[in-house]
This record gives sequence, structure tokens and C-alpha cells, in this order.
Amino acid sequence: MKRLFLLFTVFGLLVTFGAPALADAHCMDELGCVEVGPDEPIVIGAMLSVSGATSFYGEDSRGGVELAILGRDGMLLGRDIEFVVEDSLCSAEGGQAAAQRMAADETIVGIIGTTCSGAAQGALPIISEAGMIMISPSNTSPSLTNDDRDAGGTYLPGYFRTAHNDLFQGALGARFAVEVLKVGSLATIHDGDPYTEGLAVVMANTFAGLNGEVVFQGAVSKGDTDMSAILTEIAASGPDIVYFPVFVPESEFIASQLVNTPGLEEALMMTADGSFSATFAQNTGDAAVGIYMTGPHVSGDAYDAFLEMWREEIDEAGPPSGFHAHAYDGANLLMDAVEAVAEEMDDGTLVIGRQALRDALSSVEAYDGLTGSLTCQSASPYAGDCATGDALAVFSITEAEVAEGNWPPPIVWTPSMASGG
Repeated sequence: MKRLFLLFTVFGLLVTFGAPALADAHCMDELGCVEVGPDEPIVIGAMLSVSGATSFYGEDSRGGVELAILGRDGMLLGRDIEFVVEDSLCSAEGGQAAAQRMAADETIVGIIGTTCSGAAQGALPIISEAGMIMISPSNTSPSLTNDDRDAGGTYLPGYFRTAHNDLFQGALGARFAVEVLKVGSLATIHDGDPYTEGLAVVMANTFAGLNGEVVFQGAVSKGDTDMSAILTEIAASGPDIVYFPVFVPESEFIASQLVNTPGLEEALMMTADGSFSATFAQNTGDAAVGIYMTGPHVSGDAYDAFLEMWREEIDEAGPPSGFHAHAYDGANLLMDAVEAVAEEMDDGTLVIGRQALRDALSSVEAYDGLTGSLTCQSASPYAGDCATGDALAVFSITEAEVAEGNWPPPIVWTPSMASGG
């Protein structure tokens, strides 16, 4: 695997010391400023899951950021770009620890991340309080862009995302199940994560709104391997389809054991982007054939060129998951915002206001990204959402994904089909 020749630090092993604090006369921004000396790099941070079972998501996004930096020849406003990566894992505790390290580095202009919605909930209070911004390529939980605390919202200023909101993904899955598969009854499983629980709720609510019957809603715990108890309970409810938008490896155990559960032999299965990886199909084996999966879908000439660059610069096998283009767009939005608000002092020092960066991102409208047209919204329940949900599809896993490593699976439905377009 070839890696880009970029300046970056991983897991905090190397420490970059920033410039001295700004004189008050230089910074008029209410949240403070980042100061970049004439010979110093502009530092972009990332909080990504780059270890453990979900590391393929983080590596997928890291590659997208690297290619965005490469697209600018590693330079921004005449300075080198330094890329600092912290492992946020896929948990609130991991996100909190990564955010503490990021917030302690005053040279960082903005952060790409986190990978998982649970990690974002741990990180966001720290990042927001520090006056920083984070742009997630793969958080999809509706709670993160909702400021209604009574409804479970966790939005705080400084949060943006280029990933879809699961209000779109859950609705797409439900409409496909009712309108295309013609199923009448649904069971859902989540694992307690903000992402999985939120998506299961949207799916169930939309399904019920389409006159479907939700016969079971339950949860497993992260780390569970024996799914027999919940699957037996689901079988007793007699669903036509079982929806489990949980992460790997738990989703693999659910799928492989469901097909051998009495009473569920004929039940259809659907999962979501928490399992959007070739490893899901391969690890699940024959049980994966026929599973429906909602997840990110990007196409077009610009995206084809991006994939070619990935194969040349990063890995001939291509991206390991589906959010690389979202990370590319997020990194470019951040770098564009830095270019828009940075002020150069007489001595060549760049002064970058933190509130100015937030304002610049909030004003993004009809940005032509790899993932489509992006407009960053400010009103709950979409506060910080820059994507519309168009870059989604329903896929169906075939034998080629299981036996030959083909990825992604064939597309069977898209939002345009859902709307009759």
C-alpha cells in the first residue's frame, strides 16, 4: 500500500508545538483565533476510528482527507498542511479522550470526524466549548443535529457533517421494505449506540406510518456473540423482515444465526451502513446472500477520477468502506473556509478566527461536492447537516460479495426511484 507523503501525527505520538498566543490586537474573533507564522504549517486534525473492529471506517475517511490535501499539492495559503490524526475509537469514551487531545492543541484549525456517532457525543461538548469545529464524514445519528434536549438532541455549535442524516436513511429503508418488498411486519434490533438506536427508531416509525406493523423492537449489547435469545423472541413475533442496523461484528453474528432460527427461515433481512464493508459479506458467509443494506452511494465522472487517484496513491484495492467521498468533501469545505477567513498580518502571520470559520461553514450553499450539492443548514433538527440524503441507496448482497470479495453490492433502489424520478 502506498501512502501519501504528508506531514501528520497519529495517536498523539508526535507533538506539534504551536505559535505563541495572539496579541489581542490581532484577534477580534469572539471565540479566539489560530495564529500561523510565516514558516509554520496549517494544521488539520482528525478524530477517526483507526483501530479495532471499526478501523476500516476510519481508514476510509483518512484516505479521503489525504486525497483532498493532495489535490492542493499539500499546500494551503502558501503553507504546508500538517495532518494530525487521533484515534476516537467508536465510543463516547474514545471520542472524549480524542477531543481532549485535539482541544489542547491550539494550532489546529478544524477537525474531520468523528467516525461513529457515539464518539461524537463524547467529543462534541469539548470541541464546542473550545470554539473549534468538527465536520463528520460518517456520523449519521439524528440526535447530533437536533438541539431539542427533551427529544434526545445533542447538537452544539461547531458541529457539521457531510454524511446523510439517518432521518433520510431510515425512511429510505422503510419505504423500500413496504413499497418494493411488499412486507407487512417488521422487527428491529439495535445495540444501544446513538447511531443504531436512532436508525432503528426512524425505520420503525416510518414503517408504521406506511401502515406496516412493527411487531418487535429490541436490543443486543456490543460484544454479544450468541444472538439466540433475541432471535427466538423475534421468531415468536412472526416478522416478514428483520432490520438490524448494528455495527460489525455483532451484525455478522445476527445474520449468520438468524437463518438457522426456527420460525425465521423465510424472514428477509436488512442492515445499514454500520456494516457497509466487504468484510461483512465475507465473515457472514452464505447467510449474507440476499441481505438488503442501506448505505452511501456516490457516482459520476469526478468520483470515478477520485477512485482512480485512490488506487494510484493509497491502495489498489480501493476504499474499504463508503464514506471516503464524504471525508474528501468535508476536508475541502474546511480548507475553503480557512482560505475565506484567514487574514495575513504585516509580518506574514495568518490569523484565522474560530467563529469566522463556523460562520463560513454555516453559509455554504450549493457546494458542488463529490457527494452532490451541499448546503449547510442551521435549524434543528438539521443543524449542521450539509447533505440532503440523495447520496444513498439500497443494495442487495450477492454470491459475488461473499465468495469473490466484490464490493459494493449491486444497487436495487435509490432515493430517485423512491420519489418516482
